[in-house]
Formats: sequence, C-alpha cells, structure tokens
Amino acid sequence: MTPIDTAHAHMEANPNDDNARLGFYERLMDGEMFMLLETESDGTNIKPDLFEVDKQTYALVFDREERLAEFAEKIVPFAAMSGRTIVQMLDGQNIGLGINLAVAPSSTLLPPSAITWMAETTANAPAQAEAKPTEVFPPAALPEQVITALDMKLATMGGLADIAYLAQFEYEGGQRASVIAFVNARPDAENAMARAISETLIFSGIEAGSLDVTFLKASDAICAKLAKKGLRFDLPKLEAPTAPAAPGMDPAKPPKLR
Repeated sequence: MTPIDTAHAHMEANPNDDNARLGFYERLMDGEMFMLLETESDGTNIKPDLFEVDKQTYALVFDREERLAEFAEKIVPFAAMSGRTIVQMLDGQNIGLGINLAVAPSSTLLPPSAITWMAETTANAPAQAEAKPTEVFPPAALPEQVITALDMKLATMGGLADIAYLAQFEYEGGQRASVIAFVNARPDAENAMARAISETLIFSGIEAGSLDVTFLKASDAICAKLAKKGLRFDLPKLEAPTAPAAPGMDPAKPPKLR
C-alpha cells in the first residue's frame, strides 16, 4: 500500500468525512506522480496522453513508475512531477485526472471540478512580512492532525533544505506566532515551499489558525535558539543528479501543457 492507496481507502471508508477527502487530496498534491505522455517532452513542454471516459477527457497519472508500466504494457513516454504541479497545469483545461487506473486499490477518476477546487484552494500565495523575531519559544500546542500533516509534508521536501524547526517566535511589538523555520533552503524553491506549508492547515481541516514560514541560514544567530527550543524535523537527503532534471521535477520550474 502506498500513501495514496492508504488515503484513498480511508476516504472510501468514510464518505461523509471531509477530513478524509482532504487527506486524499493532500497526498495527491504532495506526491511524485508519473504522467503518461503522448510524445516525448521537448524539455520544456509536455503533452499528456488523453483518454475519454463517458465523454469526459482525462490525463492519466500513477504514483509508481511500475504501475504506469503495468497499465501501458509497453515502453511509453512519461513525465515525473508533483501532483501539485499537475493540478496547476490542468486547471482550466476541462481535463480530469485518472489516478492509478486499473492497477491499484486507489484507482479513481477526478473530474475537472475537483482539479479546479484544488487549484483555487491552494492558489493564494502566503502573505509576506518583514517582522523581526526577538525571541524563540517552544512550539505552541497544535492539533495532532496538524503535527502529523507537517511531518508528512516536510518528508516530501527532500533536498530543498537541510532541516526545519517548529517553534514560536515573538516579534517586535510582542505578538507571537507559530513558525516553521527552514535552514539553508534553496532560494529558488522558497516560494513553492511556503505554499506547500500553507496548505497544511487547509488540508488538515483547520478553519482558523496560522503558521508563519521563515528561511534562515545556519549561521544566523537565532538558529542556536531554535536548536534548543524548537521541534526539529530532518528533511530527507537527496543524491546529486547525474543528468539534467526532467520537466516537472524542479518545483521552481514547472512544465507547460501543450
């Protein structure tokens, strides 16, 4: 069972539970997906291999390369990218999404309306502020589902930063806020990382609350306080690529649909 299989099974077993549905959407958005293509990518653009089911057009994605191969039964072109990138790419195209069709327990069809909902729900960029933290405190009590969601979210950010801390910052003026602080993040991925963290509250079903995101260097003085008082998350390490990244693999350079 893959994470998408597990989330899909939970959603199917709890059809009236909005959190179960949100959890499935989050696993889709976060996960690396393999999209079946009509032709090889030119390095910038991709052309999905589209299928029609009940007069609705769908692009097909799989959460494992082996599952795509099992479905296709031959060598076919594909692109690997995050589900988030796929949703943004398909939004407004009147194209639905077929997930793991006929090869996994999570086999399902999402209509264009579901693609639009996910895209619109996660479209707003996090607000930027220049508030200066003056003190660090241990993290405030957060709902268990938020901590679990954060842990799973950060596990998808391998290679984008060294570590992350959950803590409370007190800013100039005395206000406090819960914060995720990334240390030594890739500058070109910061926007995508902030968006991903902002989705945590959305997909956790928490209607109120906030979670600031900040990016630090290991040499910043405040990191010593975070190491003592913050909850540390070690992000997965990735091996350096031996070839140029395929379209969709870099969160800072999403591919274009053609």
